[in-house]
Amino acid sequence: MMHTGKLQPDNIVTQPVKAAWLQEKSVELYVLRLDKIHAVVSGNKWFKLKHYLQDAVEKQCKHIATFGGAWSNHIVATAYAAMQQNLSSTGIIRGEEPAIYSNTLQQAKLFGMQLHFVSREAYRNKELIKRDFPGGYFINEGGYGPPGAKGAAEILEHAANPGCYTHIFCAVGTGTMLAGLSLAVQPHQQLTGISVLKNNTTLYSEVLALSGKNNFTILHDYSFGGYARHTPQLLAYMTDVWNRYHVPTDIVYTSKTFYAIEHLVTTNQVPKGAKILMVHSGGLQGNLSLPAGALPFL
Repeated sequence: MMHTGKLQPDNIVTQPVKAAWLQEKSVELYVLRLDKIHAVVSGNKWFKLKHYLQDAVEKQCKHIATFGGAWSNHIVATAYAAMQQNLSSTGIIRGEEPAIYSNTLQQAKLFGMQLHFVSREAYRNKELIKRDFPGGYFINEGGYGPPGAKGAAEILEHAANPGCYTHIFCAVGTGTMLAGLSLAVQPHQQLTGISVLKNNTTLYSEVLALSGKNNFTILHDYSFGGYARHTPQLLAYMTDVWNRYHVPTDIVYTSKTFYAIEHLVTTNQVPKGAKILMVHSGGLQGNLSLPAGALPFL
């Protein structure tokens, strides 16, 4: 199904979460619902893409090229955003071409994106791949780079009273959003990223290189096996979060972040009186990889 419609940043809300495990520890939790911006360019994706697209238009580049996997939120968001700007696009997809395209790849094609599949080995040499697309305006995987961080730095402007929070949490993939948030947080705020990649030991240095600030922490204990991995326990948890708090989460990013917050609060790793803001980074389309009925909000 092809989603249409304008981006609606005014739809972003700061949703309070009421739960006994929070009240027992005298902690407040709010979720910044970036997922409400748009069905496709959802969550942090628009923030990370906007300055790249603006730069491409100013430079009169007509073709956007970017990288990602078969279930990449970034791929489908870029396809849609490029279409809205009347730009053509190519997605360079990690892995051999599948016999049956994922929902993500199907949508990307509907939005006009040409798909170019490369082996996982070849995918590691992105500079070599770029030579096959002369004249293309390249956006790094996940929007990683100064323009992506610059856009992500604007995310907190959409939170209700952004200076009132003591702790800010977000999921971390490429680290682009975390780098942007590190540029925007105030000195009294503790910024924590929840890595969704298993044992990604270079992540801290990559975020630091992008932001130039060491005012953040990255936790590696909540990946549930690694990127795009999930367990029956995680799916049950996502269902519980939906039923109790009416917050939809995805299997890659936000479910693991919400779980981490609950664990840190209940194990007294977050101080009493803390006021937490969780940035909901969207990405709900990734849940379409699950069987029908696996989640109550699919």
